[in-house]
This record gives sequence, structure tokens and C-alpha cells, in this order.
Amino acid sequence: MSLSERGAPPAGDNALLDVRDVTLRYKTPDSLVTATRRVSFQVAKGDRYVLLGPSGCGKSTLLKAVGGYIFPDEGDIRIKGRTVKEPGADRMMVFQEFDQLLPWKSVLENVMFPLIHARKMTRRAAEERARTYIEKVNLTRAVDALPHTLSGGMKQRVAIARGMAMEPDILLMDEPFAALDALTRRRMQDELLELWEGTRFTVLFVTHSIAEAIRVGNRILLLSPHPGRVKAVVENVEAANRKEGGATRLEQEINDLLFSEETQRGDASHG
Repeated sequence: MSLSERGAPPAGDNALLDVRDVTLRYKTPDSLVTATRRVSFQVAKGDRYVLLGPSGCGKSTLLKAVGGYIFPDEGDIRIKGRTVKEPGADRMMVFQEFDQLLPWKSVLENVMFPLIHARKMTRRAAEERARTYIEKVNLTRAVDALPHTLSGGMKQRVAIARGMAMEPDILLMDEPFAALDALTRRRMQDELLELWEGTRFTVLFVTHSIAEAIRVGNRILLLSPHPGRVKAVVENVEAANRKEGGATRLEQEINDLLFSEETQRGDASHG
């Protein structure tokens, strides 16, 4: 494990996702709020890249900008060298809410839906691919079930299968397990890692849990409290996880860095 402060090391010209000096703002009834300030990072193909920081640091706003749902006030976001200008099938999002599925459609139909309408696949081809990814998330027995009959964890597995079935360049996950109980959350983290081992897809994962970031990610971008700025980048997270007590020590190190008195003073001076 290595930790570099004050910025992300370049991933090279072949980075899948390149976020450069991105400042994001949004309006409230009373003011113009700066969510992030000049954030830069790069995600390589096959990364499990985590955006980690306290509530209000702009990590979910960044994810929406990568998805093409909002646009930077400053800076640039590129996928495979192309500037993100709108949502696209090359980026699929999984949210933490359980109501992201179409309630009147079965598990199979929910996974098929974007394949038919966004990928323009035939129904037969869409069904074949949907069944493949439903099997990957261990929901074969639930293909005909409606969402209201599923547990929270099962609904999230359907959402993950739907996103992966699109075979996007990058899967965007916004605190997908935050609303689950502790045991289900741990199981979903394990299942996500098992799924990644089988396909090595690229994921950009948002969380405010240090423990989850260390468990899920192979690289972690630390964002300072509001407005979000790059505090540090943690590389080779898996190496820390392999060492006895390594994850615990890394968790403490990240906690100290994110919530140090220096960070709090810095944020107050920029507020």
C-alpha cells in the first residue's frame, strides 16, 4: 500500500476515465454551493476505484457528472479520450435506493429493458444476455419475480446485473449497499468482489465508509470535507488487505488523514 497526498498520480495516456480539475456547483434557494473544487483523478480499465469522503464532500455529485447528468463549471471529464456531454450506455449507474427497478416488470424484464431500448438488441439476444448476468448474481430462480417480492439485497443484485448486462466501459455505483443491514452489506461486498474476479469490469464506487472502501477498492481517492478537494490517493489497497492487521492500520491512517485538525482548519479557511 502506498499513499500519496494532494493529488492522483497519472494513470497514463490510456486511462479509461480522466477527470481533470473539475469544479462542480449547484444552486440552492439561498446560495450557489461549491460541491467540489478542482478535483482530478484517473481510472484505468479494470480498476475498482473508490471515491471516499464524509457526507457533503461532493462524491455523489462527481459520480453524476461522470454519468453525464450534470456538467462541470470548470474542468473536463473524458471517457476513452472523449468529453462526457450526456448520459450514455458506456456508463451505467447503480444507486442505493431500492426503487430503481421497474415495479411492473419481472427480474428478467428489468435486466432486458435497457438492452432493448439503449443497445437496440433483439428481444431474443437481450434475453440471452440478461439470463447470463442474472446467473452471475445468483438470481436464476428469481427471473420471473416482481421487485416487490425481493429483499433489498436481491433488488441490488438485479440492479447490478442490469448494469453489467449493458457491458459498459464503467459501472458507476453510488453507495449501493448503504441502506442494507450490516450482514447483507458484507455479503453484497463479497459478491461484488467475486463478480469482479470473473469479469474484471471497471467500477467507480462512492462510499462514506472507510471500511467498505478498503474492502471493495483497489485504489481510493480521499476527498476533504465540503467543498470536496483531493486530499490523497491510496494505491495498492489489496496489498494492505493481504497483511495481518493491514486493513485495520490502513483504516486508522485514512481516518486520521480525512479528519485531522489540519483538514478541518483548511476547510474552514475555504468555506
